[in-house]
Amino acid sequence: MIIHPIDFRYGTPEMKMVWSGENRFSCIVKAETALAHSLGVCGIISKADADAIVGKAGFASHKRAREIEAENNHEMTAIIQAISEVCGSAGRFVHLGATSNDILDTALGLQIKEALDILDGKLRRLLSVLLRRADETKQLVCIGRTHGQHAIAMTYGLRFAVWAAETARHLERLEELRPRVCVGKLTGAVGTMASLGKDGIRVQAEMMRYLNLESVDVSTQVVSRDRYAEYIFFLANCATTLEKIAVEIRSLQRTEIGEVTEPYHKNQVGSSAMPHKRNPVKCEQICGLARIIRSMVEPALLNNTLWDERDLTNSAPERITFTEASVLTDHCLKISADVIENLTINEEAVSYNLHYMQGVNLAESLMTEAVKRGMPRETAHEIIRKASRRALDEKRMLSDVLDGTELMSLFEKEEISAHLNALEYVGLSVLQVENLISKLSAHLHSAV
Repeated sequence: MIIHPIDFRYGTPEMKMVWSGENRFSCIVKAETALAHSLGVCGIISKADADAIVGKAGFASHKRAREIEAENNHEMTAIIQAISEVCGSAGRFVHLGATSNDILDTALGLQIKEALDILDGKLRRLLSVLLRRADETKQLVCIGRTHGQHAIAMTYGLRFAVWAAETARHLERLEELRPRVCVGKLTGAVGTMASLGKDGIRVQAEMMRYLNLESVDVSTQVVSRDRYAEYIFFLANCATTLEKIAVEIRSLQRTEIGEVTEPYHKNQVGSSAMPHKRNPVKCEQICGLARIIRSMVEPALLNNTLWDERDLTNSAPERITFTEASVLTDHCLKISADVIENLTINEEAVSYNLHYMQGVNLAESLMTEAVKRGMPRETAHEIIRKASRRALDEKRMLSDVLDGTELMSLFEKEEISAHLNALEYVGLSVLQVENLISKLSAHLHSAV
């Protein structure tokens, strides 16, 4: 019986596989294999026994481990027994010197590493799409908005560029957190390494080298959960950026704005009652799932506040938080890239909205020039403010309302109109976009 929507509605196959029970079991077997290899390298067990475990542990059955767990109610000892059974006489050395979380946390480090590799690819695709759309629209002038109100002109390319820059920072964060979260340990029951004596540090180092993970410097019985809280917060931060983009697209797709439309399939139905509807359902899904992803941050932080050298209160939450936050973030990254790549921009609506306020929203340009020509800023501001209110109330062009005001002593009428031309008041929008594309494209290609 399928219960969770992740099983049938959300998530990519590759990320689901990372957090599947089968892959978790596989990562645990890899950790036990690495331990046996390290014990052999350090002379604690014979090379023959180490090689036997390394060669045979992969044949252990996840199904068999679950059968044993059903009897003894202890996941780790069940897996140890399942591995030992396929390793012959060398099986007695499986898990030697380790406690459960030496293996479980190390296996988790392997899973996080796999997840970050997938997220890295998704973020790079999103960044690539954003940079392409920024380049395509770098000269498409549109109205900017603050507080939900028309502000001054900008370009669509600048909007895409802002999102691209934010996405690039997430890629930087991903690389920065790798050495802190892709870690393993072999420190024993309370972190003393007593079970391995003087060879403990060496065995741990060799084990993590074999697995290509970082070694913890010190630990209790578990890896400190501040590391994993950082991973979950990274996912929440990414999801919030995706929600930010999705909210903007939803707003711009409003009927009365109508500047963009998210991809809509030929046979897609918008509403069971209203056949005309084209709802931004993909962006709404991203916004909704971002709430779930962010909700994982608090339990991730609380998982670090364990009793003494450890308790088990982190275990149950982590079985949920890692899987859900990782799968849903990956899902949202894919949907976001798809939406932006195929986003339709209605340039007619863009132009209509740009000129909707009849020049009033370009008043800043005129005021700045008036000050440059000798008028006190406060005087210019007040003249243009009053004229702007009249233009809106009377539905007239601001240039017409300003005719006859004190401002006209500084300008010819044609100059007024020129300063109220939205197409000419986008500042360095295009240059900023081009600079960002150049910077991030080089970074993107060099890092791949």
